[in-house]
Amino acid sequence: MRIAIIGAGSWGTALAIIAGRAGYEVRLWSRNSAVVESVNRDHVNPVYLPTAQIPDSVYASTNISEVLEKAQLVILAAPSHATRGLLQAMADVVRPEMIFVSATKGIETGTGKRISQLVEEVFAQGCRPAFVCLSGPSFAKEVIEKHPTAVVAASEDREAGCLVQSSLSFEQLRVYTNDDVIGTELGGSIKNVMAIAAGMVAGLGFGSNSIAALITRGLAEMTRLGLCEGAKAETLMGLAGLGDLVLTCTGQLSRNRFVGQELGKGRSLEEVIAGMQEVAEGVKTTMAVKLLADRNGIEMPITNEVYAVLYEGKPVLQAANELMTRPLREESNR
Repeated sequence: MRIAIIGAGSWGTALAIIAGRAGYEVRLWSRNSAVVESVNRDHVNPVYLPTAQIPDSVYASTNISEVLEKAQLVILAAPSHATRGLLQAMADVVRPEMIFVSATKGIETGTGKRISQLVEEVFAQGCRPAFVCLSGPSFAKEVIEKHPTAVVAASEDREAGCLVQSSLSFEQLRVYTNDDVIGTELGGSIKNVMAIAAGMVAGLGFGSNSIAALITRGLAEMTRLGLCEGAKAETLMGLAGLGDLVLTCTGQLSRNRFVGQELGKGRSLEEVIAGMQEVAEGVKTTMAVKLLADRNGIEMPITNEVYAVLYEGKPVLQAANELMTRPLREESNR
C-alpha cells in the first residue's frame, strides 16, 4: 500500500517515519524544496525533527500530483489555514477509492468549518474519498522515539477507520477507533486554545493549582460547544478530548502552550510567532472557536479571554483576573 502525506512538518514527518518503518511505500509532499532534497538525499528533515532518521521507503516531492499517484491513504498534515487550497489543488487527481486521513488539529477561520466539512465542500459526492480524523495526545518527537502513545481514528465509515487503525498501529503507537468525527475534530482543535491559556497562566508564574483549574474548566467549554455541534460526550472525555487537552496544556513540547507562556512573560504575539518554525494552530483556531461559540450562543469565557489577549491587546494578567472575578455559580451551571 502506498501512503501519501501532505505536509512535512513535525507531525507529517513523524507519520511518514512510522509508516515507513511499518513497511509501507510513503510519498511526502512539502512546498519547501530544501526539505524535499534533504529527505531524498540524506533521509533527514533538517527543519522539523532534524535528529530523526527517515526510512529509505519515504520519497519526498514538491509535486502534489506525483505524491498522490497510486496512493490509497492520503494523510492531511498541513496547517488548517492551508488545507482548503491544498484540497483544491488535489481535485483533479483524487479518486473516490482513496481514504483521506486528517491529522490537522484546527478549524478554518472565517467559516468555522472543520476539515471534514472542507473535504465535503471541495469534492463532489461522486468522487469524494472516505474520511478519517486521526487525533489524540501525541507529540511527534515522542512518537518517533517509541514512547507509548495512544490516538484515535474517527470515521463514519467503519471499514476506513479500521484500515487506518491497522495501518498506523505500529511499535509503540496504538490507534483506537470511534465513529464521532465531529467530537474528534473539535476536541483536537479546541484543546489548542486552552493550551495557549495554560501557557499564559504558567508565564504569569502561577502553579499547578491554576493549571488544573484551567484544564478542568477548559474541558467544560470544550464539552458545551462540542455537544451543541453534535459531538458525543464520551469522545470529549477520551483521547481526542481530555487526553489531548492534558498533554497540550502541560507538555513542554506544546507549541501552543509555548505561545501562551511567552505572552504571559510580556512578549508580543508578533515577536513570539516570528521566532517559531512551525504553526501554533491555536492562534488562528481561537478565532474559529469564538465564531462557533458566538454563532451557537455558547458561553466560553476562557476562549473569550484568549481571543482578547491575541486580537484585542488585553494584558494577560487582566484576562486572568477577569476569569477569577466572574460571578459565582454552581459548577454544573458553568
